[in-house]
Amino acid sequence: MTKAVNDTATDAVTDIEFHSAYDQGFARVAAVTLPVVPVDPAANAAAIIEQARSLGDDGVCLAAFPELCLTGYAIDDLLLSDVLLSDVLAAIETLRAASTDLLPALVVGAPLRLGDRLYNCALVIQGGRVRGVAPKSYLPTYREFYEKRHFAPGDALPAGVETIELPGVCNGSNDSGSDAAAVPGRPASRVPFGPNLLFEVDDVPGLTFHVEVCEDMWVPVPPSSLAALAGATVLVNISGSPITVGRAEDRELLARSSSARGLAAYVYAAAGQGESSTDLAWDGQTLVYENGELLGSTERFPDGPRATVVDVDVEGMRAERLRQGTFADNARTLSSPAAGSPAAATTFTDPAAFQRIRIGGAELTAPRTDIGLRRRVDRFPFVPDDPARLAQDCYEAYNIQVAALVQRLGAIGNPKIVVGVSGGLDSTHALIVAARAMDRLGRPRSDIHAITMPGFATSAGTRRNAEDLAVGLGCIFEELDIRATATQMLTEMGHPYGEYARTGDLPDGISERDLYDVTFENVQAGLRTDFLFRIANHRGGIVLGTGDLSELALGWCTFGVGDQMAHYGVNAGIPKTLIQHLIRWVVAERLFDDVVGRTLLSILDTEISPELVPAGAGGAIQSTQAKIGPYALQDFTLWHVLRRGARPSRIAFLAYQAWSDATAGDWPEGLPQAERVAYDLPEIRHWLELFHRRFFTNQFKRSTLPNGPKVVAGGSLSPRGDWRMPSDAAATAWLAELERNVPRA
Repeated sequence: MTKAVNDTATDAVTDIEFHSAYDQGFARVAAVTLPVVPVDPAANAAAIIEQARSLGDDGVCLAAFPELCLTGYAIDDLLLSDVLLSDVLAAIETLRAASTDLLPALVVGAPLRLGDRLYNCALVIQGGRVRGVAPKSYLPTYREFYEKRHFAPGDALPAGVETIELPGVCNGSNDSGSDAAAVPGRPASRVPFGPNLLFEVDDVPGLTFHVEVCEDMWVPVPPSSLAALAGATVLVNISGSPITVGRAEDRELLARSSSARGLAAYVYAAAGQGESSTDLAWDGQTLVYENGELLGSTERFPDGPRATVVDVDVEGMRAERLRQGTFADNARTLSSPAAGSPAAATTFTDPAAFQRIRIGGAELTAPRTDIGLRRRVDRFPFVPDDPARLAQDCYEAYNIQVAALVQRLGAIGNPKIVVGVSGGLDSTHALIVAARAMDRLGRPRSDIHAITMPGFATSAGTRRNAEDLAVGLGCIFEELDIRATATQMLTEMGHPYGEYARTGDLPDGISERDLYDVTFENVQAGLRTDFLFRIANHRGGIVLGTGDLSELALGWCTFGVGDQMAHYGVNAGIPKTLIQHLIRWVVAERLFDDVVGRTLLSILDTEISPELVPAGAGGAIQSTQAKIGPYALQDFTLWHVLRRGARPSRIAFLAYQAWSDATAGDWPEGLPQAERVAYDLPEIRHWLELFHRRFFTNQFKRSTLPNGPKVVAGGSLSPRGDWRMPSDAAATAWLAELERNVPRA
């Protein structure tokens, strides 16, 4: 097998390894439905093998087929036929032998006899062996179901029963047994048997799957929930569920809920074509959910076989579990002996009682090639592509900000609000949040003092937009030109700009780059904040901070007496990529009048710029994104760092999947065409490196943040909330991982 992408070796990763979904923490799985031939196990086994071979060619490592797919579900008392049960064993042997040359681990449904009882089972077959058999725990006997007529429940096995005997070299042993006698001349082997089996795939780190059967997911505490607590990252349900009006939606609800609560993928495959229509009908529904999100599904009522093939994010699910501590707490609680019970007592309701079965190894080598990625990767993790979901998110985000500001103002005696307005996105959004807060409090908007402070590079357009917005909202608007004060400060501190301002000539040995350095910029930013604080003191107000989540991540703010500081940071939980959509939503909802709406749209069309350095040759204005990277890419990285703690190479892989082709995938509604661009891998790598350098070196700015509300589920950077790290931590290990594992071209 090739070296994994997160190998600690010092040699650089190959291009193939970087582009391999398996090396990046994904596993390709399939939920399959196919036409069944009732009471013909041989024909059904042949159909399964044909599908498995095709799925293997597609890189699938786990394929789930429907409940009782070797016999058909709707065959009633024929399930008890010795002839049929003998043919089932022969079909299992056929599948076992064929699996030697197949990539996927197969999950198939069949009736199996153990002693004098019959069980509705899911068999896991892989690498020339039957790895385990999971009997159905909960047998429905309501409405159209009558399963207890034929089957025994799998959660009430006779004492001491942990294996079942099957024909063939199923699990490495070669014991004889009476149940195998139905296939004369073939040896038998003991196979793990029970509902508490976990299958750990050696070749795909973190891929541990559990199998339950149909009704098992409809009970209040399904076996899969316990399996998730025991470590299963993929939960498989093979189902024979017949279809009635509304049942498909119920299945989706249950699968989504199980995946969300279990922080797992839920793979569901239902019976379809070929089942008896005597009293029921079948739709062949297949779907896969992951952590509450639908990854894929197939058409219902299909003609012929269908498969939902997706790449589940094993590494991402494990990262979620690591961060959600209550998940492990729940497992610990259920593993603790009940009061008054023997200390050693364990039951199926105890996650610690699960039996772990290792599969894979030499028999399964997941494809370490570029097989693509069979799932959607959001370009904008903070911004939904679906228009309805985007509108809902904007409604919630805006009102979270407004409600938080209303609460803070009320708690501190309802002071006035002092806010610096520049005509840019952040100050614009802070101002329309403040205006709405005043409306909620029944206070006049004139209690908002909107102050614009032109500097050396303030453009006429942004200056005009700032005034039009403040006046249109009914705020008190003022201009305070800081240029004279800034010049005096630069002169008195011996900065070369002071002499340049006095003489009009560049001092000897000084270039424009020296003239317009970071000190030149920060003097302006610091003066603006200093004025705002002193004005707030004088007028009985608070300074409303305008800096956003993306700027905090990148340290794109002036520390101390600068835009890093405020009395309350209303935008601190909003990423830059979401702000434009929030403003656009405010316009669409007509929360303010049409004049304000037109001004807001004009602001949306303005280049993002700090406007601290005069335009260069050709009139090009200072560009924020040219300096710190496209906010689209940097917010993409920010989400994966905050929510998942993802390694740089994995972020680069995902960013390449999302951003390498501008014509593929969905874009958020309203995003300008000019922003629908593509980035190649060298660009992604460059800005990813810059992100990590800036993210680590600027933690000291985040460690002293003013209060502000968390808004998005992706996280916040509050030192009192989502993100706590030492200010003197270094990015060395992250940059080394990037260098080691991401190709430069």
